Amino acid sequence: METVMEDEEYNYREVTLPSLIPVVPEPELERETGERRRGRDLVIAIDHGPNSKHAFHWALIHLSRLADTIHLLHAVSDLKNQVVYDITQGLMENLAVEAFQVAMVKTVARIVEGDPGKVICKEAERIKPAAVVMGTRGRSLIQSVIQGSVGEYCFHHCKAAPVVIVPGKGLPSLRYSLFSLFSYTP
Repeated sequence: METVMEDEEYNYREVTLPSLIPVVPEPELERETGERRRGRDLVIAIDHGPNSKHAFHWALIHLSRLADTIHLLHAVSDLKNQVVYDITQGLMENLAVEAFQVAMVKTVARIVEGDPGKVICKEAERIKPAAVVMGTRGRSLIQSVIQGSVGEYCFHHCKAAPVVIVPGKGLPSLRYSLFSLFSYTP
């Protein structure tokens, strides 16, 4: 069993993924800088739900480009639960292979212990990504307001990068226009 890493603020476990590293050719023109050649970092918060996988596919199609690095992030309540770790590692391996096949991007994965919203914001601070992508749980507007949501928390507290909340396939768009009206902060 892999050891649990302890940071100053939270515990995490790195996930070992298949070695699928895209090879990026050297720039042919002098104006192509190292930043452009290196690519960007994208954080995608995942869980085992269908809306999370939909957000992952959306990020691959709409945001990622060659030489980017996708950081898969999954928050759990207990890091020492080996069953949860094994299932999540299998999911992350499948997503890493899919990311390489679809967009030829490198994938890094991490399972972090803690509250999902806080964990996502802390990882965004650490990585400094171009964007943080997450799906919705499919709750109604009333349920989101009463119970709160991870997306809403990250939308208000994640200052390191823009937060992209991808709606699920079957969710009405009216909810998101109402959500944006109520959550506007100047």
